[in-house]
Amino acid sequence: MNLLVDNQLVTLAELRRAWLEHVSVELGDSARRRIAESNELIDDVVAHGDKVYGVNTGFGQLATVRIGDDELVHLQENLVRSHAVGVGEDLDDDIVRLIMLMKVIALAEGFSGVRLELVETLCALINHRIYPRIPSRGSVGASGDLAPLAHMAGALIGIGEVRVNGNLVPAPIALKEAGIKPIQLAPKEGLALLNGTQVSTALALGAVFRTENILSAALMAGAMSSDAIKGSDTPFDRRIQSVRGHGGQIAVAAVLRDLMRGSDIRASHIECDRVQDPYSIRCQPQVMGACLDVLRHVCKVLETEANAVTDNPLVFTDSRAVLSGGNFHAEPVALAADYLALAIAEIGALSERRIAVLIDAHLSGLPAFLVREGGLNSGFMMAQVTAAALASENKSRAHPASVDSIPTSANQEDHVSMATFAARRLHTMVDNVENIVAIELLAAAQGIDFHRPEKSSDAIEAVMASIRELSPLYEEDRSLSADIRRVSATIDNGEYCRYAESILPSLSQ
Repeated sequence: MNLLVDNQLVTLAELRRAWLEHVSVELGDSARRRIAESNELIDDVVAHGDKVYGVNTGFGQLATVRIGDDELVHLQENLVRSHAVGVGEDLDDDIVRLIMLMKVIALAEGFSGVRLELVETLCALINHRIYPRIPSRGSVGASGDLAPLAHMAGALIGIGEVRVNGNLVPAPIALKEAGIKPIQLAPKEGLALLNGTQVSTALALGAVFRTENILSAALMAGAMSSDAIKGSDTPFDRRIQSVRGHGGQIAVAAVLRDLMRGSDIRASHIECDRVQDPYSIRCQPQVMGACLDVLRHVCKVLETEANAVTDNPLVFTDSRAVLSGGNFHAEPVALAADYLALAIAEIGALSERRIAVLIDAHLSGLPAFLVREGGLNSGFMMAQVTAAALASENKSRAHPASVDSIPTSANQEDHVSMATFAARRLHTMVDNVENIVAIELLAAAQGIDFHRPEKSSDAIEAVMASIRELSPLYEEDRSLSADIRRVSATIDNGEYCRYAESILPSLSQ
């Protein structure tokens, strides 16, 4: 993917592509001009001896300490070294790539006072696929993602480690092999690199894209489960949705109708005497539609934040002003991540309930636990228990992180967002839902196979064929663990997005 950064909106679709694949970044003429003008103002501030936070003062509670001109470069490098205190497992390269790209986008707006050379060096790292090693823990989401961004900044000055082709390499060696000269930081540059919400935003964006994957798979699984129990598609009727008016509900119902259209199984029981199906079947448009509305809202917030300038202080060339504020506070990301956590949990909860319906002979009309010779065979009994365990775990993980603030920096930073954790925990929740939905896909496929020779819809039959390549018909007891893992991987790869592409925010732009 090639991306020209020139003060334009970088779209959600472009961000998804940058998450999925390598990207080549280039600065446009407008961005170059604005960066240069902003840096010129910082040079003037230093030359005139004006006292400006982070340019010629200490940081945090040490902001009252004036730093001499001969120590300004040392000040910025000390900031990077002292703040690189992250711990825990490393962030994946796809997240690091998003972090770096969004930092380029922010700096290229021309409000940060950095040199063009700095932004071009960061672009060079991206273009050479050199990804700094960034530990995942250590940020409270204000003042920016300081610790993780310090690890990113360290690579620019030739300290720390980077990942090249999946291998850890000392930063100086990787830069030398790529022909990139480590940069010597100028006034304000260390602070501009460290202040910002790019880490929490990247983690949240990655979770958004993965939520699109599970939402799509869950809609397919729900359609399959509906057919497997010979459920009614009347609750998906357009007229029912239109009188309530929620956009997500209307969109989800349309997808479900498309997925089930032409099913011989459905046609075989149109005149049956069943009046209503369980809520997990009947209320899919209402529940999944609400989750889609949450996803759409979160996407709007994160697309804005991905294009935002979130360091401090900010440089305004039109008024020749350097202003200190708080754009680094990641509360918008934290609240969005907490909101998304609820939707992720609900997608998994509804899927788990459909699995429970499928294995219950009284509700589904299928053999108990989806297996012949029940008693001798336990069938999908324990697979539903696994799904229940994961759904229950997600209830705890859905507790809002943003309500938990803890003061830092000797109470100078007395309210923080916890956005980085709020976003990071979403990935564990998505992992859980991928497995829940994988179990439902397997269970629904088993249920549909009990109706042979009748066929389902074309879309469902295509998925049935794919599932049977990964997991044979369950005829007698065997472990399903590897089958679940294989089907879960197809969800994580986004293979079900094609069935709901028209309603997914990052794919329908």
